[in-house]
Amino acid sequence: MPKQKTKKSASKRFWKTARGKIKYKRAGAGHLLTGKTSKRKRHMRGMSVLSVVETKRITPLLYH
Repeated sequence: MPKQKTKKSASKRFWKTARGKIKYKRAGAGHLLTGKTSKRKRHMRGMSVLSVVETKRITPLLYH
């Protein structure tokens, strides 16, 4: 039986941490930044960790 392929769209958006959690970059920081508050832009700057429910949904797309 052939190996299952990784979904490339998911592999470009999500990263696995050393402890198995999945990190992602928050949406909304790409354009139209003048209309957003500094607090909102600062919040979008860093990486975030997926919730447990979302991790279960995304993991099969990344690692087979």
